[in-house]
Amino acid sequence: MPVTPNSVVQVLIYLVLLLAITRPLGLYMTKVFAGERTWLSPVLVPVEKVFYRLSGIDPEEEQKWTGYVISMLVFSLAGMLLLYLLERTQQFHGSLLNPQNFGAVEPNLAFNTAASFTTNTNWQAYTGEQTMSYLTQMAGLAFHNFVSAATGIALAIAFIRGLTRRSAQSLGNFWVDVVRCTLYLLVPFSIVGALVLVSQGVVQNFSPYTIAHTLDGAQQVIAQGPVASQEFIKEFGTNGGGFFNANSAHPFENPNVATNMLEMLAIFAIPAGLVYTFGKMAGNTRQGWAIWAAMAVLFLIGVFVILPAEQVGNPALTKLGIDQSVTAYQAGGNMEGKEVRFGITQSALFATITTDASCGAVNGFFDSFTPLAGLVPMANIALGEVVFGGVGSGLYGMLIFAVLAVFIAGLMVGRTPEYLGKKIEQKEMKMAALAILILPASILGFTAIAAVLPIGIHSILNPGPHGLSEILYAYTSATGNNGSAFAGLTANTPFYNWTIAFAMLVGRFAFVVPAMALAGSLVQKKVVPAGAGTFPTTGPLFVVLLIGIVVIVGALTYFPAYALGPIVEHLQMLAGVVR
Repeated sequence: MPVTPNSVVQVLIYLVLLLAITRPLGLYMTKVFAGERTWLSPVLVPVEKVFYRLSGIDPEEEQKWTGYVISMLVFSLAGMLLLYLLERTQQFHGSLLNPQNFGAVEPNLAFNTAASFTTNTNWQAYTGEQTMSYLTQMAGLAFHNFVSAATGIALAIAFIRGLTRRSAQSLGNFWVDVVRCTLYLLVPFSIVGALVLVSQGVVQNFSPYTIAHTLDGAQQVIAQGPVASQEFIKEFGTNGGGFFNANSAHPFENPNVATNMLEMLAIFAIPAGLVYTFGKMAGNTRQGWAIWAAMAVLFLIGVFVILPAEQVGNPALTKLGIDQSVTAYQAGGNMEGKEVRFGITQSALFATITTDASCGAVNGFFDSFTPLAGLVPMANIALGEVVFGGVGSGLYGMLIFAVLAVFIAGLMVGRTPEYLGKKIEQKEMKMAALAILILPASILGFTAIAAVLPIGIHSILNPGPHGLSEILYAYTSATGNNGSAFAGLTANTPFYNWTIAFAMLVGRFAFVVPAMALAGSLVQKKVVPAGAGTFPTTGPLFVVLLIGIVVIVGALTYFPAYALGPIVEHLQMLAGVVR
């Protein structure tokens, strides 16, 4: 049986738990960004006011979309420069915060890492436990896990205001949104999550690495450090950068199936909650649930493609007499690159979730997946990571597809398209089209360059179609601000450090500008009452249309590249061709 009943039950348990937390978290975020009183207000309101007083921010003053975007860009640039400086001065961090005496990070790698964590990508072309000091890990990388996530969430809230406000000019105040998001949402939930992880065995200390001696006399270095404080926020903020090179496959980051479930829920928690927040701010929660339903269907499609591909395994091994049958306990199948404590189902589920969201955390390695299973994470990112997606970015990406869907529906019936009562006209469609086209232009453009230059080809571990997949996945992950990797490409070279860094910057900021311009245009529009010809955006027909638009745009754009990479590799596997 391609998919075991045990696997189906595990997927359904996850989806039910996600559904259970969507509404309460969405309600809480609605109150936070509206400035309403929450259960944390007595403690945090005075702290919030101190931030405004020290920085000279008037929380009552709002910004147009241009001011909002400029504030975001200035904030991101400052954070990126500070992280770069922190990496380049590691040799001065002292014995407490750099007990391993790591030296300065090499310039092009430092730039790549600074761009990575600033853009919420968390692509890591280095081995964390062998490169970064404790100070860099905490004051640099973990700090950006909070503020880059807060930036994405703030942008989503501003985009929602653009859709839901009537005849307005402003989208809110960027500085206020970031402060509230960090104080009321990211910090308190991450403290609780980190403590839960510590209770399960995730380490949190400032101790030097432990030197152990094995029974045969060999020496083993056991890395440790402030792991738990970075671990939960990397998932909750859909960041993904691990303290260890093995990421969430490492037992010090993800010890057991309970922590694995917690981390998977943390990845989708805010993106799912934001969809409900959108419905509440729109004054009609059915609008939010329609988006949630489309995301859930796309999520399940990915899961039930990757699961059978991994559970069936490699037919070439079956022909050799190797038993790959899968039982309820996940024995057999393709276990290469997976932790035994998680098995195929938990690894496949984690892979789908982390690439549906802009989270690069992994508990298995995609380079070892079967070709079609490796295609799923790549396609998830290429679609714009709109299947729940990253904190903020997934929602405003999906809402752009929603605008495109109602535009196409309007063309079919010969009526000016409307979304939430606002007419979608030429200017809005130009901004939506520009935002959607930026991602494939970066992904396919950088891949084409790397695939023909010797400096790019030399980093490929596996020749042939799998090698193309390695390059294609790297730039897909970078542009999509995901951060996961096929793990077969030697990316820590000057060429890949620089080009991947620029792909990350394009994916974050070149996409945000037209998206926010679209919000800035919509916020000024009047709301038109629904009429007989208005296309309803809360029912099953809209959900199906939205899913179709997302899949068709992705399939038509990337199919030729996939045909030369994972699809050809899959056909070779079936034919028993080994390259």
